[in-house]
Amino acid sequence: MLKVRGLTKIFGGLRAVDDASLDVAQGSIVALIGPNGAGKTTLFSCIAGFQPVNAGRVELLGQDITGMPVHRIARMGMVRTFQITQPFAKLSVHENIAVGAYQRYSQRAEAWERARAVAGQVGMGHMLEQPASALTVAGRKRLELARTLATEPRLLLLDEVMAGLNPSEIVEIIAIIQKIRASGVTVLLIEHVMHAVMSLSEQIYVLSYGKIIAQGAPRDIVSDTAVIEAYLGRGAAQVLAPRQQEASHA
Repeated sequence: MLKVRGLTKIFGGLRAVDDASLDVAQGSIVALIGPNGAGKTTLFSCIAGFQPVNAGRVELLGQDITGMPVHRIARMGMVRTFQITQPFAKLSVHENIAVGAYQRYSQRAEAWERARAVAGQVGMGHMLEQPASALTVAGRKRLELARTLATEPRLLLLDEVMAGLNPSEIVEIIAIIQKIRASGVTVLLIEHVMHAVMSLSEQIYVLSYGKIIAQGAPRDIVSDTAVIEAYLGRGAAQVLAPRQQEASHA
């Protein structure tokens, strides 16, 4: 569904994304992880058209979308959430979600009905008339999800939708993402909550200093030397290896 090849983004002398390539198969959940400052959100922004690229190519459903305006990419079915949620504070939950629905529906009644259906999908059906300004962090995260789902995406890019949530709220968001995938939407996510990444993802890409340093199934990534050292520092893998062997034999 999504192919990224050799993507590079330079800010001044900094290569924020350096020759990154990845694939997202239709119907899958793929994770992009890495230490803080690795370039994950910048890569997302380049993929979704929010940042121009210096080199590389992005294909969605076999079509080159590199440099395409954001609204056209969204029309094709790829939308993203943002780390910092920015709902329209003076509008209700229903009105906020309808903003996304208008991407697909020009008639108010249709957009309103789509927004109502999506609110139920993310557990906000009982909150439609609440002002967005009254929502908790968890509520704003759900609203951000709902607003993107209202556009009827085929590929959803989720940027740290679990950041700032407590354990029970994280469990609820994991369940929502699983339902989203079950409805036919493909998911590419950035996330620091590792147990969520491991339980949701079929494939993981690891970014460090703008470069993809590893890719594979969750069970392979957790023991990858390059990944361990990207998070914990050089030499950490050698220190941890004996401990992991001891634990496996215990």
